[in-house]
Amino acid sequence: MDDITASLAKRVSQLSFEKLPEEVVHQFKRAFLDYLTAAITGTQSEVTRNVLDYLKDVDKTATCTVIGTEHKLSALNAAFVNGTSAHAFDFDDGHTQGSIHLGGCVFPAVLAAAEHHGASIRAIITASVIGYEVMARIAAAIHPHAWQRGFHNTPVTGVFGAAAAVGSLMNHDEEQMLHALGLAGSFSGGLFEFLGEGADVKRIHPGKAARDGVLCAELAKRNITGPRHVLEGKNGFVRAFADGYINCERLFSGIGERFEIMEIYFKPYPCCRHLHAVIDAVKVLKARHLLDIDQIEAIDVGIYQVGQKHNHVQCEHLLDAQMSIPCAVALAITQDEVTLNSYLSGAYRQARVAALMQKVFVMVDDECEALYPRKRPARVTIRMKNGEVMTCFVEEPKGEGKIPFTDADVERKFMANCSPLLGEKLCKKVLDQVWHFEELSDLSFLKELVIPVDAYTKTD
Repeated sequence: MDDITASLAKRVSQLSFEKLPEEVVHQFKRAFLDYLTAAITGTQSEVTRNVLDYLKDVDKTATCTVIGTEHKLSALNAAFVNGTSAHAFDFDDGHTQGSIHLGGCVFPAVLAAAEHHGASIRAIITASVIGYEVMARIAAAIHPHAWQRGFHNTPVTGVFGAAAAVGSLMNHDEEQMLHALGLAGSFSGGLFEFLGEGADVKRIHPGKAARDGVLCAELAKRNITGPRHVLEGKNGFVRAFADGYINCERLFSGIGERFEIMEIYFKPYPCCRHLHAVIDAVKVLKARHLLDIDQIEAIDVGIYQVGQKHNHVQCEHLLDAQMSIPCAVALAITQDEVTLNSYLSGAYRQARVAALMQKVFVMVDDECEALYPRKRPARVTIRMKNGEVMTCFVEEPKGEGKIPFTDADVERKFMANCSPLLGEKLCKKVLDQVWHFEELSDLSFLKELVIPVDAYTKTD
């Protein structure tokens, strides 16, 4: 298909608040609340604090809010920090078909640009929906081909979503939107080499995408051009990142009528989404059987190929634990619930957990492979020393599809993780503001979300 980039730019440029169905506006609120949960809790992380320490030393602009702190930075740097904090604990939303995290790429870019330019609330809602739309559609159209080449889909496609979102916020016409996307192609990037190493760079990937998306939109507004065929060109994005593969039907199907923000998931557990169906399956088995941990002989986990790569059994760092299926199994068996504290407390380093991890074997399951990437299934089989075998198959994890997060679930996640940091009173006020977001006059409430120093939790 010719003119893929131009067609995408044209369609998103035509989207306005008036064209958004009521359920899409409500889903924006749910996604925004979940983003705040991830960003506020992520402010505690050492990575976020180190990024902020550097940027506040070199940036005295003080125009845009760094969520969870009293600090302000330029729009670019605020977007960078706020995107980093949102992904710092792997608690942010995602999109299964694109294998991406969207909130940390889109919301930081939109909020920073909106604060800088004084955008309206309706413009913020519309821009955010557009950002989710562009990022998710591009990612779903190339997955798993970019992943197979070693790329991390979140920053690779996130910069397109952020650029389109900010372009919308700045009232880009079709030509300017085309160039914002064209510029984004040259800022796209991010490798998956962090897996198994505990490398902090994964945490900053959404921040990088958010910052660069703001920059691309601002440059396009100033008539700096990008290639018109950045996606489909002979030396373009698809050839470079996905070995020439793109599913154009997936990219454009239902655009303007079906909104990708409706297809996102919310995480009940602060770890890689590939681990969630596994945790759910273990919880089902624990509810059905009285497990004697000392009598477990082996645990087989069947999953799709993309998830099978998360099979490491050595977890030196927090990120290692959050990306490990064996660790997820061990924590789910030994703890009542898998929470943020399960990871921040260093429970994955306990001898009992480490020993159990060695008994977990992760393999590709044909049924799971056939369902992915439409769904993220898992099959867990626990084999006992007395010969007993217990198995559970989970077709998709809680938070999407047939088992979605309710509004109450999104609220509980926010309150459980943020009230210890901000206080219950302020958190309830935030809930009211988010659920009535379209009635606000500006984003001033974000300045109130300052975590007291004594509320911080030590992380590695």
